[in-house]
Amino acid sequence: MSLSLRFAAGSHKGMIREGNEDSGYAGPRLLAIADGMGGQAAGEVASSEVISTLVQLDDDVPGSDILTSLGTAVQRANDQLRVMVEEDPQLEGMGTTLTALLWTGQRLGLVHVGDSRAYLLRDGVLTQITQDHTWVQRLVDEGRITEEEATTHPQRSLLMRALGSGDHVEPDLSIREVRAGDRYLICSDGLSGVVSHQTLEETLAGYHGPHETVQELIQLALRGGGPDNITCIVADVLDVDGNESMAGQLNDTPVIVGAVAENQHQLSDPSTLQTPAARAAELGRPGGPPPGGAFGPPGSGDPEVGGPPQGSFGAFMDEDFVKPRRRGRWIKRSLFLVLALGVIGGGLYGGYRWTQTQYFVGAKDDHIALYRGISQDLAWFRLNDVDEDHPEIELKYLPLYQRNQVKETIAVDSRTQAGEKVTELSRQANACRSKEQREAAEREAARNKGKGQAGTPGKPGSTAKPGTQTGKPGSTDKAGTTGGTGTAGALSATVTPSPTPTPSQAPSEEQQKLEKNCSTQQ
Repeated sequence: MSLSLRFAAGSHKGMIREGNEDSGYAGPRLLAIADGMGGQAAGEVASSEVISTLVQLDDDVPGSDILTSLGTAVQRANDQLRVMVEEDPQLEGMGTTLTALLWTGQRLGLVHVGDSRAYLLRDGVLTQITQDHTWVQRLVDEGRITEEEATTHPQRSLLMRALGSGDHVEPDLSIREVRAGDRYLICSDGLSGVVSHQTLEETLAGYHGPHETVQELIQLALRGGGPDNITCIVADVLDVDGNESMAGQLNDTPVIVGAVAENQHQLSDPSTLQTPAARAAELGRPGGPPPGGAFGPPGSGDPEVGGPPQGSFGAFMDEDFVKPRRRGRWIKRSLFLVLALGVIGGGLYGGYRWTQTQYFVGAKDDHIALYRGISQDLAWFRLNDVDEDHPEIELKYLPLYQRNQVKETIAVDSRTQAGEKVTELSRQANACRSKEQREAAEREAARNKGKGQAGTPGKPGSTAKPGTQTGKPGSTDKAGTTGGTGTAGALSATVTPSPTPTPSQAPSEEQQKLEKNCSTQQ
């Protein structure tokens, strides 16, 4: 059995980043991607330098100790980054990830540092064959968070290992046995962090060559927002033994993409083009050898797809993602439109359902109400409704600051918390109402006391005749006349004292605390 690789590579700066800090190289024996980081273009420098250092492995036929060759090359690249920082302090803090596969003809050596990834598609099942060297991956390994939580963790990009971060680097090294029909994917996190594992599996399992598959993967990442640089390599393991037509289509034309494609002079001496790495240095240069339609070895894509754009070998631009026109394209467009509308409709419905799990306390006319939903409205759609009305809690009895809070709406986390907030406002309003009623009663009592308790005098001209005794003996009228209810008693002005208000029961300690807030009511 004679196995060979058919490969393709591509890179895009994404929708947000100003430049591309990813670098990629795909050759007959070496597949490598580096994702640079650091300010002042240092990320581009780091990724380009690492690829430039490793690319010589593509020229040398790997020996039996393939892992030693990989480990030595990675340490050499790391040392080179440290030297560059010492020579130029402005590069301090630069670093890069690295994920690479080195092909021997029957086996693959894998080296990995950082959070770029390598995948294997075998028998239709996609498996991640590298482990991210990130803080969130450590949390997952320790069981502190789940895989789903890791995808949205705010520190998911925090690296625990990277080239250029120290004097010594500890890469993950392993050997992988290959089979005819295997498909490998190497990518930066601009792809794996945006496109789901299931979608990657379905795309790689499709009946497309590496070239078209790379295009489709980058397009998926761009549709997902393209928040980061996107770089990927797809390589198929083919059995060319006895298949002269397929063997004749394969060649050793390398592909360089990303930042390193703009710095080819670092790869090799352009005066000699006798090795795959040297030829890679010339690809994409003005006046360099024509690509000859070889995006990876010929035959890597469907015939109708064609080769890569001239002068931009493997570096996809937006116009490269225009699909060739085919019959029935209106059907596909209609399906995409229906799917898009379904996604939008589902998103709107899901958003509305979410609003119905939210609660807030707000004002309704002159009192308080508990609302379900959110306080904002969407165009002509009302996103809230009264869940509980509380006319007994009048706004005028609340302190001014709480009254304003209610008018602005008070957001709560749950229905239970909403009920607690209503209870709190009810206690405060009752305390202020009681204080106001008690103070009103005290003012009324003070006014009555000022008028005196003797009552109102009788009518003018009415006198009690002394000495008249028609009543029971011993009875005394208001004028002091001894007698009964005779003329003097009948004509005297009988006055009924006004009732004196009784002070209310002293408020409790909690009531007193609440009443202190009422001073700010106006």
